[in-house]
Parts: sequence; C-alpha cells; structure tokens
Amino acid sequence: MTTKLIPAGLLLAIVATIALVVAGAGSAKHAAAYKVAWIYVGPHDDHGWSQAHDEGRQYVQKILGAKVRTTYKETIANRPQLQQTVASLVAQGYKMIFGTSFGFFDKKLAAKYPNVLFEQATGIDTAKNLSEYFGAAEDAIYLSGMAAGAATKNGDLGYVVPFPIPEVIRHANAFALGAQAVHPNAKVRLVWTNSWFNPTLEKKSAQGLHQAGADVLGQNVDSPAAGQYAESVKVPWVGYDSDAKSFAPNSWLTAAIYNWGPYYLRRVKAAMNGSWKSGFYYGSMQDGLIGLASFGPSVSAATKAVITKRMKEIENKSFYEFEGPLYDQKGKLRVPKGQRMTVQELYAMNWLVKGVIGSPSGK
Repeated sequence: MTTKLIPAGLLLAIVATIALVVAGAGSAKHAAAYKVAWIYVGPHDDHGWSQAHDEGRQYVQKILGAKVRTTYKETIANRPQLQQTVASLVAQGYKMIFGTSFGFFDKKLAAKYPNVLFEQATGIDTAKNLSEYFGAAEDAIYLSGMAAGAATKNGDLGYVVPFPIPEVIRHANAFALGAQAVHPNAKVRLVWTNSWFNPTLEKKSAQGLHQAGADVLGQNVDSPAAGQYAESVKVPWVGYDSDAKSFAPNSWLTAAIYNWGPYYLRRVKAAMNGSWKSGFYYGSMQDGLIGLASFGPSVSAATKAVITKRMKEIENKSFYEFEGPLYDQKGKLRVPKGQRMTVQELYAMNWLVKGVIGSPSGK
C-alpha cells in the first residue's frame, strides 16, 4: 500500500477554497436574517403605547432568533421626519416596516417602495404592499370605565385625551358608557393635549381636571404622568396601553392593554414565507390582542365580578357597548335601539355620547 502526498501548492489551494466556502456560508447565513423595523411615535419605554409595541417586537426577535434582525426608531413625528426615517431603513435593507401611529403610511409612500411591506396601526389606507391593523380597544376601555364609575363618589370623572380623531373619540365614548353603566349620572370631562406623549402636559391636564371637580382620572394618552399626579392627590386612576400599576400603586384601578406580539409574529412569518397579503385586521378580546390589566387594591370584589361578567358578554357577543339607543351630547339619537355600530362607523365616529363634557373637534 502506498500513500500519495498532496503537493504543498495544491494543499494550500484546497485550504483556501474551504475557507472561502465556509466564509460564504457564514455570509449567506447572515444575509438570510429577515430585516424588520418598527417606527414609534413616542419613546420605546414610555410605559404605554410605544412600549406595548416594542414588547411585541421583542417577542418576534425572541421567537425567531437569528432568522430575523429587528430594529426600532422612536419619537418619530409625521411627514418629513417619518419620510426620512423610512428612506433610511429601506436603504439599510429592511424589507418590512411597521408604523405604529395614525397617518404614518399611505398609498403614496407604499408605491414609492414597492419591494417593502408596510403595516400601519390605526389607519385605513391599504395597497398591495400596505396593510392596516388595530384592535377593539374600546371593549376593554368600556370595562375600565366601569371600574372608574364604581370608584367615583360625585359622578365627575376626568379623561386626558390626545387628538380629536375617530379613534380617540370612540375610546372616550366607551370610557363614558362604561362609567355610566355602574353610575348612571356620571359625567366625563375631556382635556385635549394634542400630543400622544407629553408627560408635562398630561400631568397639567390631570391637575386641571381634578381641580375642576373630577374625583377619578382616566386617559387615552401614552405616559403614566396623569397616574403619578393621581397618586399624589390620592384619587383613583385608569391607565391605557400597558399595565402601569407600579407608577400609582394606590390609585391604580385598571387599564385597557394590548398584546401585539402574536400578531407581529404571524405577519413577519408570512412575509418571510411569501404568504403575506394586504388586509385590515381588527383584533379583539376573543383573539387575545385586547385585554384588561390587573386590578388595583381599591377595586372591590363586587366590582370585579360585575366587570368580569360583562367581559364574558363582550367576548360571546351578547353585549356590545355601541348598540343603540345611543344619544350624543345634545340628546340627538345617533344609534337606534337594537342597532350595532359597525367597525367602519367606529372609524368615522365624530360625535361624543351623552354625558361627555368637551368638544369632538378638540376645541
């Protein structure tokens, strides 16, 4: 038996070829990571809306691991800054972008980047590569309003709201209807901040509402500032977006919350395997997108039982807060008895229900 030696030159060539193959495999593996970005209207750690979305992003990254590369851009204003942010992400190779605020994306933007998949929270504009998603937060907000109605002594509640758009108007209405379900004569005063995230203004608004007579505070804005004020003056508080009990442990009642992770995971997987299609998704308490946060220490067992019963009725569709008869602030019948508002009608809502004090135009 004889052994043939490989010439040194040939051996070096073989080693070099193997190295290139290995390096190429590494590069292919790196390139295979699907790049997905999220754009937030506020800080990723606002303890509210943007943080809930970022927790969804982290869920995707955790489940898919090295198969994806995710990033986020925070505190992005609409139009010029948004446009620049999208252009930068596309240039970096991001193939899918979630915009988490009303008005971020439209058909014109989607057409500009036909090879990128866009998804926008709370909007209505769809295209071949632009999808919309949101959830029936009004259902959980109604339940949180019940907690507020049970907590008020004088029937005067304050609600800090951002912009006078249908989304916010229907949420304010749901809060008021929930409060009135357990306190029939309850009134809900609105203060518009014209900002999704402005802790200083949110605190000032909460203070103004309290000084005007509100003995319970609620919000549809993103920071826990109103709750921190409520804690300082020892009045009950209903949050929004996330469980922020730690910021006002004694004042906390509950809050409507979102669980975006499972939805984001489904959509990213669809984008990766080529099954993604544009559409409109409206999540619910039934599918787990919408939920109710933990109750605070002052919420009685009786109140919890009433809220839990109503939650089950919402889930099995035997109850709907936007079923008539519903009257607006001036007493005009807006929804006849037995009729239920559609999602399309909710998305166009521009009137406030009876018992809400404030203007639907934000003035």
